[in-house]
Amino acid sequence: MDGKLPNILITGTPGVGKTSFAVLLQEKLKELKGLDFKNINIGKLVNEKKLYKNWNKEFNVPEFDDEMINKELEPYLNDGGVILDFHSSYFFPEKDINLVVLLRCNNTELYDRLKARGYNDKKITENIDCEIMEVTSEEVRDSYKDDIIIELKSEKIEDMENNLDKVINILENKNLI
Repeated sequence: MDGKLPNILITGTPGVGKTSFAVLLQEKLKELKGLDFKNINIGKLVNEKKLYKNWNKEFNVPEFDDEMINKELEPYLNDGGVILDFHSSYFFPEKDINLVVLLRCNNTELYDRLKARGYNDKKITENIDCEIMEVTSEEVRDSYKDDIIIELKSEKIEDMENNLDKVINILENKNLI
């Protein structure tokens, strides 16, 4: 690690709580350990920096450009201490990621969350199908070594609190913080 803070990727199907978890993890690492992590919501970054070439009209979302994202992130990842939050993971260089946190959620809870966000039925079905078919889970396992992946249930407030403790314990046990 060369004295650098680790880079952490929080991933999972839309609606599993990635963004909330990333923010809370950043805050807890600051509070408990005095560590200043930079939290980067990749979806927000894609929109703000226009890191896409095409717009998907069917789902009303940008089709992100992974090369543009990696170019934008390179200086931050090289410095370390970044918490990334995104639904996709395959394109982040494995050498730059020290821990992957894969959040999972049951379909009923996920449906309710996506409906509350105002997603249309087609977009909800697409995301529920991705969770059922373990698309994000498979992508993570194809992209990173098992020893840096932790899969956590993210359905209730208690889960989030427990997950924060689990992730911090893993970071400590791996001597990453």
